[in-house]
Amino acid sequence: MQEPLLGAEGRDYDTFPEKPPPSPGERTRVGVLQNKRVFLATFAAVLGNFSFGYALVYTSPVIPALEHSSDPNLNLTKTQASWFGSVFTLGAAAGGLSAMVLNDLLGRKLSIMFSAVPSAAGYALMAGAHGLWMLLLGRMLTGFAGGLTAACIPVYVSEIAPPSVRGALGATPQLMAVFGSLSLYALGNPSQLLSTGLLLPWRWLAVAGEGPVLIMVLLLSCMPNSPRFLLSKGRDAEALQALAWLRGADADTRWEFEQIQDTVRRQSSHLSWAEARDPHMYRPIVIALLMRFLQQLTGITPILVYLQSIFDSTAVLLPPKDDAAIVGAVRLLSVLIAALTMDLAGRKVLLFISAAGMFAANLTLGLYVHFGPKSLAPNSTVGLERAALAGTEQPLATPTSYLTLVPLLATMLFIMGYAMGWGPITWLLMSEILPLRARGVASGLCVLVSWLTAFALTKSFLLVTNAFGLQAPFFFFAAVCLVNLAFTGCCVPETKGRSLEQIESFFRTGRRSFLH
Repeated sequence: MQEPLLGAEGRDYDTFPEKPPPSPGERTRVGVLQNKRVFLATFAAVLGNFSFGYALVYTSPVIPALEHSSDPNLNLTKTQASWFGSVFTLGAAAGGLSAMVLNDLLGRKLSIMFSAVPSAAGYALMAGAHGLWMLLLGRMLTGFAGGLTAACIPVYVSEIAPPSVRGALGATPQLMAVFGSLSLYALGNPSQLLSTGLLLPWRWLAVAGEGPVLIMVLLLSCMPNSPRFLLSKGRDAEALQALAWLRGADADTRWEFEQIQDTVRRQSSHLSWAEARDPHMYRPIVIALLMRFLQQLTGITPILVYLQSIFDSTAVLLPPKDDAAIVGAVRLLSVLIAALTMDLAGRKVLLFISAAGMFAANLTLGLYVHFGPKSLAPNSTVGLERAALAGTEQPLATPTSYLTLVPLLATMLFIMGYAMGWGPITWLLMSEILPLRARGVASGLCVLVSWLTAFALTKSFLLVTNAFGLQAPFFFFAAVCLVNLAFTGCCVPETKGRSLEQIESFFRTGRRSFLH
C-alpha cells in the first residue's frame, strides 16, 4: 500500500514542507512544546470527558440495583431498563446537534462550560428521583451535556496543541472518559455494608458526578479560548495573547500565528452549499462521518452500557461486578498506551491493530456464547440470559472452570483494541482533518451521527439478543471490524506530525493519492 503523501515533495505540496520555509529554527519553535500551560488548559477541558465517561456507564451498576428496588415507582422492568440505558444516547445526539451552532457561536471554551448546566441538572434529577420520568430526564440531560462536550472538547484541544504533542493530547479526552467510567465502577462495586449492593447508594453516585463538573467550570474560566476561533471572529489581539499564553512568554509564536492567520483569512466567509460540494471540503467531512459511524458499529456503547448484565448472562469465574471493574482498568491502561505511542507509531498503524483486536474479541465472544457453558445464576430481569442460551444445549459451568474466564478475557481484548485505536483516534482525526470553516458544524454533525447510531444499537441490543441469542450482535460487530480494516487502508490519511493548516492544505490540493 502506498503511503499517504502528506510529506511528499514537489510543487503541489509546498504547503507541506518537512521544514517551515522561514528558517530551520522556527520549526523548533512551533513543533517543540515550550510551555506546560497547554497541559493545564487541556486538563481543564477534558474534565468534561470525565463526566461524560462517568455518566455513560452510570446504568451498569444502577440498573441491577433498581431492578430490586423496594420502591414500586423505581422498580424497573426489562423495557424500562432498556430505555434507561439507551436514552442517554438520544440526549448525546441532541447535544451534538446543538454543538453545530454553539461551537461557532459561543466558541469552543464557552460551549464546554455551558455543558455544565444540563449536566448538573441531570445529576440532580437522578439523585432526587421519585419516578421513572425523573430518571429518564436526568439521563437525557447528562447525555446532552456529553454530546456537546464530545463535539467541542476534541476541537478545542487540537486547536491549542502544538503538532509535536497533538496526538498525545488528542488522546486525553478518551483517557479522561475512561477515568470517569472507572471511577463509576469503583464507586459502584458491591459492598456487604449496604443493602443496595453498591459501595455508594445509587442516588449518591449521581451526587458524586457533580464534582468534576464544578471543577471543570472553575478551571476553564481561567483558560484562554482557541486562537483559531478568536481569529475567525476578528479578535486578533486576543488570539495573539492566547497563543503566547499557551506557548510561553519566551516563545517566538510569530510564524505559527501568521500561518493560522493566513488560513483564517482565506476562510473568513461562511461556507456555501456550492463550496461544500468541493472535494477538498466534503472529502474530509465524509471520512470523519464514516469513522464515527463505523466506530459505533463495533458495539462499544451497548457493550459498555450492558457490561455487567452481559457478564450476568454468561458463565464467569469472577463476580460480574468485579469483571466490569477489571475491564474498566484495562481500558484505562490501553488508552495510556495509545496516548504514548500515537505520535510515534502514527494513527493508521494503531487503527489497524485496533480493528484486528476487536474482530478477534467479538468473534470469540460470539462463539463462546453459542457453544460455551451457561451461567449458573443468570439475571433474568434484564433478559440477556434467555438470549445467550437460546437454541443451544450448553453444559453447566462449574465455579472453578477456567473456561469461564473467556468472556472476561475476550471483553478485555475488545476494550483494549478499541481504546488503543478506534476509540481515541476517531475523535482526534475528526478534529484534525475537518476544514476550519466547517469544523464547528461538521464536528457537531459527526457527534449527531455517532450517537444516533449508538441509540439504535443500544435500544435494539436487548431485542436482538432475546430474538436471536446473545451471540448474534457479537457476530455482527465482528463483521463490522473487518469493514473497519478495509476503510482504514483505503480512506484514512496519516496526519502524524502535521499542523492543522498543513493537513487542510493537503486536502485542498485535490490529490487523491492518500486514498490508495
